Amino acid sequence: MTKMYNLFSSDGCHLCEQALALIQQQLPARQINIIDIVEHEKYVDLYGVHIPVFERVDNNEKLFWPFSLDEISQLVNSKETF
Repeated sequence: MTKMYNLFSSDGCHLCEQALALIQQQLPARQINIIDIVEHEKYVDLYGVHIPVFERVDNNEKLFWPFSLDEISQLVNSKETF
C-alpha cells in the first residue's frame, strides 16, 4: 500500500511553496494531498500560525515549518505505527 501525506498549506503562501519543493524531492506528487486550510475552519484553528505542516497520514506524525530535507526523509522512511 502506498503511503500518503498531507501538506497543510494556504494559497499564496511562499513558505508552503518552499516546503512543497522540498517534499517533492522525496515523494511523487501522487502521494501528497495539499490541503488549503482556509477551506476548513478546523485546520485554520489547528495550523493557522504554523503552516506549512507536513503530515504522514498512516501515523499522523507531523513536521512543522521550518523542516529540512533530512527531517522529511526521516518521516517518510520511519516505520508504520498501528
